Amino acid sequence: MDTAALPIPPSSRAKLFAAGFRRLADLRKISAVELAKESGLSQEEALHILRVVNPAGDNGAMAGAKSALQILQIEKKRRRITTCCETLDEILGGGISPQEVTEICGVPGVGKTQLGIQLAISVQRPEELGGLAGEAVYIDTEGSFMVERVLEMADAWLADVRREALSAQEPHLEASTSGLSAETVLSSIHYYRAYDYTEQLAVVNVLPQLLKQHPKIRLLIIDSVTFHFRQDFDDMALRTRVLNGMSQKLMLLAEKHDVAVVLVNQVTTKVVGQNQSKLVPALGESWSHACTNRVILFWMEGQRYGHIYKSPSLRAGTAPYFVTTEGIRATPATNKRPWQEQSASPSDLGSYRTEELGLSVAT
Repeated sequence: MDTAALPIPPSSRAKLFAAGFRRLADLRKISAVELAKESGLSQEEALHILRVVNPAGDNGAMAGAKSALQILQIEKKRRRITTCCETLDEILGGGISPQEVTEICGVPGVGKTQLGIQLAISVQRPEELGGLAGEAVYIDTEGSFMVERVLEMADAWLADVRREALSAQEPHLEASTSGLSAETVLSSIHYYRAYDYTEQLAVVNVLPQLLKQHPKIRLLIIDSVTFHFRQDFDDMALRTRVLNGMSQKLMLLAEKHDVAVVLVNQVTTKVVGQNQSKLVPALGESWSHACTNRVILFWMEGQRYGHIYKSPSLRAGTAPYFVTTEGIRATPATNKRPWQEQSASPSDLGSYRTEELGLSVAT
């Protein structure tokens, strides 16, 4: 049944249609507060509509509430997106989690974009192999997305997945990879190029409609979330308000649509005393509240490391990783390309000093 048949005022019906609520099924699992926020209705109007849709249900303030036990059970069943690097997955609790916003920040050349591309590929891991069998949205603000590199990493990932399925010697696992190819991997990455902050915000605003059209999307990557906001704004107060609005939309998107949101961030120099400075994530302290988890990538003695800098559920931890021809891996590549490890030394790229971050890395 369509919402057009509901006995409600025409103005309320028009707002429901404009917000994309066209079927009664769209209104059965939403609270009055959420409906009001998404449709522009008042909470009283939203509550009235939900009572019309479901007269016997609980449409009040407690609608949509979960017990702590329910949350625990959901989290235990939640599958994560592997980074394809066992050491990083270990400190991340198995990988990047849906329904959370994870920020990845670090200096240029440390592998932030490479990790983002790897996640856009590995989110497509078949469910039979413990994956999400999902699709990804990749919003590129810097022009760093190289499709040739994506194809190279996709071929390596496909070989790994097929090898794993074959080694299990179970026909249904082998069958789960039969439909995978480089073409299907690339076609499952929805790419957007944002040339300024208005285009970036426009894409974020249309994401709810995109997710309804493509329900298999389980990952959103913005690379980088920082770029346009560091150079296109003179009014810092306005920038803060715009960023806060965008972060609220991304957090709601992650929770409501069961999507993992990954935000790539740059670093900046912060003066902390006379003749003293340190590298910190860009956009200031207030932005740190926009993410559930914050992962800092850094160099130390020629080796790349990832560090859990902030998380409500993960313990602080540090792990090494490598950027190889195959992608992000726990072991170094046997055939490095010149651009991969030799284009610049860590000191040339402004590497983190571990004492600046308060890190302790075992060697």
